[in-house]
Amino acid sequence: MSAEQPLIRIADDAAALACGADTLARAFEQAGAHVERVSSWGLHWLEPLVERDGIGYAKAAPADIPAILDGSAPSIGRIEEHPFLARQQRLTFARAGKTRPLSLDDYAAAGGWEGLTKARAMRPEAVIDQMKLSGLRGRGGAGFPAGIKWDTVRLAKADRKYIVCNADEGDSGTFADRMVMEGDPYMLIEGMAIAGHAVGASKGYVYIRSEYPHAIAKMRAAAERCAAIIAPFEIEIRAGAGAYVCGEETSLLNSLEGRRGEVRAKPPLPALKGLFGKPTVINNVLTLAAVPWIIAHGGEAYAAYGMGRSHGTMPIQLAGNVKHGGLFEVAFGITLGELVNEIGGGTASGRPVRAVQVGGPLGAYIPVEQFDMAFDYESFAHADALIGHAGITVFDDRVDMAQMARFALEFCAEESCGKCTPCRLGSTRGVEVMDEILAGRDVETNMLLIEDLSDTMKYGSLCALGGFTPYPVMSAIRHFRGDFDSRSVSGEKAMEVAE
Repeated sequence: MSAEQPLIRIADDAAALACGADTLARAFEQAGAHVERVSSWGLHWLEPLVERDGIGYAKAAPADIPAILDGSAPSIGRIEEHPFLARQQRLTFARAGKTRPLSLDDYAAAGGWEGLTKARAMRPEAVIDQMKLSGLRGRGGAGFPAGIKWDTVRLAKADRKYIVCNADEGDSGTFADRMVMEGDPYMLIEGMAIAGHAVGASKGYVYIRSEYPHAIAKMRAAAERCAAIIAPFEIEIRAGAGAYVCGEETSLLNSLEGRRGEVRAKPPLPALKGLFGKPTVINNVLTLAAVPWIIAHGGEAYAAYGMGRSHGTMPIQLAGNVKHGGLFEVAFGITLGELVNEIGGGTASGRPVRAVQVGGPLGAYIPVEQFDMAFDYESFAHADALIGHAGITVFDDRVDMAQMARFALEFCAEESCGKCTPCRLGSTRGVEVMDEILAGRDVETNMLLIEDLSDTMKYGSLCALGGFTPYPVMSAIRHFRGDFDSRSVSGEKAMEVAE
């Protein structure tokens, strides 16, 4: 890069690419600029976002290049001062938008490897003590304390142990895992290497869904480039075949072993008998990505964020019919109303918000009347809802919640591994009963059937796919009963016409 060349920074993650970032970058280079491809800031509704001297230019197109280069183009001001970013507490995504994803120099200069260096100077049990002190709970949805899981694996007697990263991010409206892997891959690898030191594992696997080709490519390149730094720990990247159920940890293990992706009965727990029958730590991307910060700064510093038993920060993903879609990392305790209306800006359509679904396709539907609810594990559990992977999908007042309840059952029927009867047959029968309701036939009786079926699935299924399907179904019935009862009226009218 010469002194005369302006420096232009453009993200190279999948969201930016989908908005034309590659074409824009080539056009800037042809115009004489030096282009750096960096990680995404998470301001997805502004992509492709161009940065020059810290100033951002939103939704840029090749036609805007002359004005951006001569400084006459309208801007959003300094990107770091944007209101969407200014309200965040970024720990996991502290480097987002600032570093080149595969640059070892950038990563080290921004605090990379500090956690691993510190961990390797500590006894394994001391590392786990810090994890317990941090209060970090599994960010994939279960919310189980990471330190306790690690300690179980550490204490297990075996000739080999493994670290498995669950990167099978399949929930609707979620993209934080993808952003980590595409934008800050060394952070995830560092977290896995720390986990390996803490429990005595020398090898780790990252299981990424096949629909993430850019993340797979980034992770493979990153693992190769940092192999000497993390040695003797090894990383292997595996691509899944796109089965939603492989997001469940035992199905994922089966897939890694070359078996059919279906749920295993528990016990034994994977922490005692996991991959290839050996003790295994299985954590989600966001859980492992939080580890380097925790070890570098101390568990107590991390636990200072959040509220109650929900410690630390959560990368929340705003998607669906929302004006400002993107990633918002903040400590637990912010309300749903703040997230949707203030941070998200309400609906993209401009119509009133009617509901949000939190936690992917198996998460509960939450009405605006409950938007004063704090975003933390305990508040959601009290409301019979799930934080899950912290994806928030927004719906406006045109949504038909009876149809959304049917979708949840249909989704489960499509994605069920077939191992257990409540999930395999319950979801299929549920779709049939819901179709009867939508057609207005014997609505009251069929609603009782749906409720009974939901109880059977919730308490009888082997894994969360069947066990959590009742959450969206029953929350839709509980909060939006009118969308179901109206079918009874329309069904009666249809019968009168037929007679």
